[in-house]
Amino acid sequence: MKKPVRVLVVDDSALMRKLIPKILEADDGIEVVGTAMDGYFGLKKIAELAPQVVTLDLEMPGMNGIDTLKEIMRRWRLPVIVVSSHSTAGASITFKALGLGAFDFVAKPQDVSARMPEIAAELIKKIHAAAQSAGVHAQFLPREAPGAKAPKLRPVAPTHIVAIGVSTGGPNALQYLFSHLPADFSGSILVVQHMPDGFTGLFAKRLDECCPIRVKEAQSGDLLVAGRALICPGNRHMKVKKLPLGNVAVLGDEGLVNGHRPSVDVLFHSVAEEFGAQAMAVLMTGMGEDGAAGLGEIRAAGGFTVAQSQETCVVFGMPKAAIERGYVMRVADLQDLPKVLQAQCGPDPGRRDAADIKQATSAGGN
Repeated sequence: MKKPVRVLVVDDSALMRKLIPKILEADDGIEVVGTAMDGYFGLKKIAELAPQVVTLDLEMPGMNGIDTLKEIMRRWRLPVIVVSSHSTAGASITFKALGLGAFDFVAKPQDVSARMPEIAAELIKKIHAAAQSAGVHAQFLPREAPGAKAPKLRPVAPTHIVAIGVSTGGPNALQYLFSHLPADFSGSILVVQHMPDGFTGLFAKRLDECCPIRVKEAQSGDLLVAGRALICPGNRHMKVKKLPLGNVAVLGDEGLVNGHRPSVDVLFHSVAEEFGAQAMAVLMTGMGEDGAAGLGEIRAAGGFTVAQSQETCVVFGMPKAAIERGYVMRVADLQDLPKVLQAQCGPDPGRRDAADIKQATSAGGN
């Protein structure tokens, strides 16, 4: 029988230090070896208790969560799951933590005492994934944002529709990928990143500020244009639709698929149906099997399918599921994905004919 995963809970709230161990007790494969009320005590207890995974509150007096995380990464490189406030400020500091090497995060519900059990399954699943992960790939962590970026290009019809599914490890992996694509990238990118409502807008904004391509949180009716990525909002599904004045993204509120909303399979199924051979599907780092079936549909429709390699995934779950089913046409390291996307999507959009450009720009707006 496998030994349980040893977890340390670091949180300044006495309530959270009581609630988190309580919800983790439901899983026989997890043992909470201790709790700490701030960063100083947290570091001391890591040295004493040798946990395999740490849950970390970021907003603490004294030694705050960010400084604590930096020390954990410097001294032990343990997987850290951030317990984040469900607010704009909480989202901002959470993305900073992910950029410093945090494994993943869970968002505290607004009513902590009554609704904390709602995140129990998510936290338990992420703790197990963290314990089994290969660790943080330092070379893929975000670097300092560049200075002034080139002006955004005018809307142009894309050569291909690139649908990307990603989960745990996704924020850093997507930033690496997008920062290595040129502003005149000829594909239109659609992303389902498993992330709660309230985080995806800030995530898209951060990517837009530091990457050459344009990035925005998707809205229904957004045009699919070259050199832009649309990030599906948390708690919505995203599909695509061909329309006379231009192809668009469409958001919906249907039920959970594979336990997720947004679901990668929903996006991939829609892209396969609408674009067939013009589609490209990419499964990147993440837990579970969401996206595997949809990626198979894109391959069956004549599209091109890619999975991120095990060696460069934080969690090799979603790509592995698709590879094992025989749906993946190419496996690529993260550092090679930008070249794979550019090779598949072809020449820059500036060399396409005027009719294509007119189609993309005539619809205006989004």
